[in-house]
Amino acid sequence: MATIAGTDAPATARQFPQTSHFVGLNQPVGQEISLTGLKVEGTLPPEVVGSFYRAVPDPHFAPKFDDDNVLSGDGMISRVSFNADNTVDYAIRYVRTARWIAEDEKGRARFGRYRNPFTDDADVAGIDRTVANTTPVWHAGRLLMAKEDGRPYAIDPITLETRGSYDFGGRLKSKTVTAHVRIDAATGEMFLYGYEADGEASTKIAYLIVDKNGNLTSEQWFDAPYCAMMHDFAITENYALFPIYPTTCSLERLKAGGDHWVHEMETDSWLGVMPRYGDVSQMRWFKGPKGVSAYHFMNAFEDANGIIHFDQCLSNTNAFPFIREASGIHMAPWEVQGALTRWSVDPKGDASEVTQSVVGPPGDFPLIPARMQGRPNPYGWMLTMDPQMKGPPLAGGPVGAMFNTIIRLDVAGAAGQVLDALALPVGWSLNEPVHVPSHDPDHLGYIVTIVDHQTGENQFEHAAWVLDAGALHKGPLAKVAIPARLRPQVHGWWVPQSALEAAE
Repeated sequence: MATIAGTDAPATARQFPQTSHFVGLNQPVGQEISLTGLKVEGTLPPEVVGSFYRAVPDPHFAPKFDDDNVLSGDGMISRVSFNADNTVDYAIRYVRTARWIAEDEKGRARFGRYRNPFTDDADVAGIDRTVANTTPVWHAGRLLMAKEDGRPYAIDPITLETRGSYDFGGRLKSKTVTAHVRIDAATGEMFLYGYEADGEASTKIAYLIVDKNGNLTSEQWFDAPYCAMMHDFAITENYALFPIYPTTCSLERLKAGGDHWVHEMETDSWLGVMPRYGDVSQMRWFKGPKGVSAYHFMNAFEDANGIIHFDQCLSNTNAFPFIREASGIHMAPWEVQGALTRWSVDPKGDASEVTQSVVGPPGDFPLIPARMQGRPNPYGWMLTMDPQMKGPPLAGGPVGAMFNTIIRLDVAGAAGQVLDALALPVGWSLNEPVHVPSHDPDHLGYIVTIVDHQTGENQFEHAAWVLDAGALHKGPLAKVAIPARLRPQVHGWWVPQSALEAAE
């Protein structure tokens, strides 16, 4: 049964600009939907009973400025619920942020350019402007929707209703919290951070530790080498890692109405390393290559000799076209080169620079089993492009092109090897997957993902697929069509039904 709540803007509202950020797969949908009892083709594995939460940017109103981008879209929290009776329920709702409410009251956009409060309407000054659109985070029985420019919002995991901005019971001092947390499966602790912690263009970083019960137990601040976009970070069993890439912010540029981010090709990258339970005064900075960029990391771990290895989806410049354009970097898409790249450092040695090696192909959205977080992972999965694909990729997402292949990599050695792959045909794409562990310790578990298929001009079909994580090439074990228009997600999170029931 389908229930669709109309959330369309008034007819007098501005029209969406016809740029890559608002057409095709990126076309705004603006509908809150509830679907129940969707039939599964195939059989769901018994482990795949639970909810796949997805963060979907979708602007409630057309932007104030035509040069706006996908990442400014209001956050929507989507829940794909896999049921024990081999059916699926689907729901999606807006996160009622302070920004969403302020704009809904007037029926139009009131906040300006991406992460630039100096371009907002004067009467919204001081209102929390985060759109909470990047990652759903589940920890200690609580669901949060996070975006790195503000504090997260708490969400009811069943109804998807917004509970409000979340500050860990008043303990949080940082104005921002990352969308990429790291949870140590062995201790149950959540490690996270906030950059630009005390305001725009600040070098202040807040390093946070939350215990297994959801209590914020530690918040320490330190300065980065410069104000940089810090989208992700990593932990090992004994260390916390803070990568810095030269996508930088300037307060003067913001005040002039300019872009939050520009990328500096001649500026060094850095890797900050500190004991994860230590003091920030123990931070060591290791110099990396100039001009590089990475958004997502597979993992970090220490080897038997105490050397830290950090695997990241590294590229030779910023992957986002809108950031390159703002930076005056004129590169064709095929000139943006990348690879799954390992930086290795000795936290107790004398060397002050990273050692770099390639362990996998270009791609993004790397994934490992949750139990391997911060420990050696002999394998992992990631999305990439099929080098044999006879046609262009499906356009969409913040980069402008969707991935069409998922691979499993051997990353135990010095050079990674593709062990398994599933490549989709032209006109198909994969959103970021999540991993579901198997009850059998010898089985690699399952991959759950949303698949898009273009069927005509501005016509798309969408489905949730369940793959055998150890036999990707065999295709979906189960799939369910979702009879609604879906916008590309950013990140997702898997929560087993047992965890939801325990939280209730």
